[in-house]
This record gives sequence, structure tokens and C-alpha cells, in this order.
Amino acid sequence: MLHYLITLYICFVLKKLHIQNYAIIEEIEIDFSGQLNIITGETGAGKSILMGALSLILGDRADTSVLLNREKKCFVEGVFAVAGKKEVRNFLRENDLDTEEELVIRREISAAGKSRAFVNDTPVNLEQLRTLSTLLVDIHRQFDTLALGESDFQREVLDALAGHQELLSQYQDVFAQWQQHRNELQLLQQQKDQFTREYDYNKFLYDELEEAAFKENELEEAEAALQMLNNSEGIKMALSRVTYELNEGEQPMVQQLKTLINQLQPYNTYHAELPALLQRLQSVQVELKDIAGEVDTINEQVQYDPQRVEQLNDRISLGYKLLKKHGVQTTQELLDIQARLEEKLQAVLNIDEAIQQKENIVQQLLQQAEALADKLTANRTKQVKPLQDKVNKLLAQVGMPNARLRVDIAPHTALQPFGKDAVEFLFDANKSNRFEPVRKVASGGELSRLMLCIKSLVARSLDLPTLIFDEIDTGISGEAARQVGIIMKELAARRQVICITHQPQIAGKADAHYFVHKEIRGEAVKTGIRLLSQEERITAIAKMLSGEKPTAAALENAREMVMN
Repeated sequence: MLHYLITLYICFVLKKLHIQNYAIIEEIEIDFSGQLNIITGETGAGKSILMGALSLILGDRADTSVLLNREKKCFVEGVFAVAGKKEVRNFLRENDLDTEEELVIRREISAAGKSRAFVNDTPVNLEQLRTLSTLLVDIHRQFDTLALGESDFQREVLDALAGHQELLSQYQDVFAQWQQHRNELQLLQQQKDQFTREYDYNKFLYDELEEAAFKENELEEAEAALQMLNNSEGIKMALSRVTYELNEGEQPMVQQLKTLINQLQPYNTYHAELPALLQRLQSVQVELKDIAGEVDTINEQVQYDPQRVEQLNDRISLGYKLLKKHGVQTTQELLDIQARLEEKLQAVLNIDEAIQQKENIVQQLLQQAEALADKLTANRTKQVKPLQDKVNKLLAQVGMPNARLRVDIAPHTALQPFGKDAVEFLFDANKSNRFEPVRKVASGGELSRLMLCIKSLVARSLDLPTLIFDEIDTGISGEAARQVGIIMKELAARRQVICITHQPQIAGKADAHYFVHKEIRGEAVKTGIRLLSQEERITAIAKMLSGEKPTAAALENAREMVMN
């Protein structure tokens, strides 16, 4: 009898298991049937060792203690059928692994204790192997937290029976949208908090610049104007002197040019270059006359204005203060800062509107999600009593007449990705009316049979292609064992089932019957396994019924089990 329970839910069909140099296994290779596979053998022959070897290719740690021959490496290889399984193909692509119709996982442990893992002949680390195994295998051992004791699995059972996958998908879509918009709302609120903390300071800076009311290039132009006013006396004196010399001096320049032109004019036709020279002199005279007029005009405009000087000094002083405060150099940079501050202030006003709009969306989505969640709850609740009644009936059939299952549904404090229901399977093994969570009170054998009963009810709806049961026959025999065999047979019509058993009633239902046996090779005991023929099956089952030397009645009984 094995000392632990293993229940594996292999998401894909396990086609082959090849083991070398593991524990007392020198080398064995098993080709599994796609239906009901039964493994029997005497106690200590190595049935549990098969499960230990399988766990290696699922990512369990190992050391040299598993080596039969410490001079050779240990080798375990499993071949899984994965055709059409998108999740596995995505994993393989993401990890640059070859995608094939078959998935070959190999684990090697050297004599030095070094472990290597391969997926389709490509090396992988244990973390990758464990991640992949979550897509391929859900493994549970006795006293571990079993899937049966996990709320997610329990809820999935009700969902499978309710058949509301479309409704659940619709809810999950709305729930995801609600979460997304709720997160966006939180970000907006955080932004508002930031804006609010900065608002008063930004408003002060903006008001200061707005009150200054600087125009484009004002400070630069004010500096130029101030320089002119501060030098107005000198400028006016210079302009007056120029005007005087051009027009009013003892010998005005304009008049002198006119005299020179008149002196040359009579000789204009006597030299080829004189006409051009006279034309240039006439142009200079006209230009000087225009200059004299402009100088006079400017001279009249230049006036020292103390009030204007004071105004300019005040604007420049204010400007320099603001330039220094904001760490910039030009009027345009100040205007740019003012524009940005205005945008920030406006954003405070705009974000309130954005928050309001987002709150409306979040509330609408929440109402939709809650309405859909209520429908999910109603559907699940409808399945509670039928599930309890059917499971309790099956429990009696498999040798647990006093066991009872109760399903409780309680609301979560907040919406979850699957709705608002917390599902709990409660178990009473002895009609004590004291129900406790199954993970706390059920034994390994009880959990196995309870799981078998549940799986038999939801197998058509849950994607659980392969079930492996070890020690499911603990504490049962006779009719109860036969009922377990019947349930397994029904499951195997739709799912691959592998079962290690000591019960002939279960073994008789096999589509493929494997016998684990001890072999004496030299001075060592080795484990072997072989697929039994029809007659060998009858003999093996007869021995399970009546001992090593089966009676004629036992053989006849075994034949009837195999044929039926």
C-alpha cells in the first residue's frame, strides 16, 4: 500500500513515460492508453516510484539519492500529446522552443548531482519547466493543499455545472473594463491632488506676471529707450551741431556743394567723364539736404522726460526682479512661463470635468458588473443542491455512506474577476453534522474518492483530459470498489485515466492493465513493468482475489470482471 496520494490532472494526454536509472528502476518504458490505464503489483514493487519519476519532469528537485547506479545518469522522459493547445504553443514560442504536435520533456541527473531539463530537445531551467508544468499538469499529494480544497476550483465546479461560460466571459470583460477605468480615475484623482497642492503657488506666480502685463520685447525696448533718454542732452547737442554745419554754418556743406556744381556745369560737355561726375555731386547734394532735414526732425523729437525715465526704470526694475525669480533672460521667456502657468491653472478646472466623466463611466460599469455578478450567483446557487445530492449519492456508492458534502456560497466584500462569490466545499465524514473545509478534515483516500465523484459530474464541462489516481482504493472493497471502477470507466470514455490500485474490481475495468513487478538481477532487486494480455489480466486479478495460487472460482470471477 502506498503511503501517499497523488492526484494529477494532466491537461493533455500522457502518451509515454521512459525511465532509466531511477531508484530501483534500471529501465522501463510505458506506452499509455488514451482511456483507462490500471497499474497493479505487489507492495514494494515500485508503483510509487513511477509517480516520483514522473514528478521529476514536472520540475521537482532531485539529487543523487535517486540514482540506482551512481556511475550513470538518471533519465526520465515523458511524451505528451498537445495538438491544438494554444496556451502551450504560446509558451513554447515565448521561450524560443520548438512547437510540435508532441511535447517531449526530459530530465537528466548526473552522477555528480547536476540536473538538466529539456523541452523538445532544447535546454530549459527548472523555473521554465515548472511554468510549463502548470499548463500541462496540476499535481496534488496527500496532505498538500489539494485543488479540491481550493476556492477557485470549487467555484469552477459550480460554473461547469451551470454552463454559463458565455455569461462569465461577458462579466469578466465588463469587470476588466471597470478595473481599467477605475485605475484611470485613481490616476486622475492623484493628478488633481498634485495640481491642488501646486495651485496656490502657481496662481500667485501667474497673477504676478499677469499684473506686470509685459508685452513682447518690452524689457529690451525699455532698456534702449532709457539709454536714449539718459543720453538725450548729448544726443541733442550733436544733432544740433550737424544741422548747423549742414545748413547754417559760415560755409554750409549743402551750399558749398551747390557752388561746386555750378562751377563745373559750364564745362559739362567738354570732357567725357564730367557729366557722370556732376550727376554724382548732385546726388550727394540731395542726400545731404535730406539728411539735414531728418537730423532736424530727430533733434526736435529728442526731449528729456524725467517722468518717462522714472516709468522706464520702474518697468525695468520689475522686469529684472521677475527674470531673476524665474531664472530666465528675456521678456519672451517670461511670457512663455506665464502661458504655461495659465495652462496648469486651466488644467485644474478641466480635470474636475474629466474626473466627473470618468466617475460616471466607472459607476455605469460597476452597475453592469454587479448585475452580471448577481446572475452568476443565481446560476451557481441553483447548482448547489443538485451537486450536493449527486455527490452524496456517489459517495455512498464508493464506500462512504456516512460522508456528506455541503457547498456554501458567501459574498466577497468586493467584486472579483469571477464575480462576487466565495465558494467553500465543506465535508462531514461521519454524519456528525459538523462540516469543515475539505482541506482540513478529509483524509487522502476520502479526498480521492470525493474528487472522483465530483469529476464524474463535471468531466464533460471541465478540460481535464488525464486523471491519475494513486491509492484511491484505500479503505474500500467489494461493491464500493466496483462502483469506483464503474465511475472511472465512464470517465475514461471521455478522459484518459491512470489509476494505481489494489482492488480487483477496479482493475477489471481497465482498457490497459500494467503490472509492476520485482526482478532479481544478480544481487540487486529491480523494478519492471509490462502490459498484460487478456489472459494475464485474468490471472493477475484472480491473484488479487484469492492469493498467489488462485482457485478455479477466483479465475472464473476474474474472467467475469474482465469481460464485463
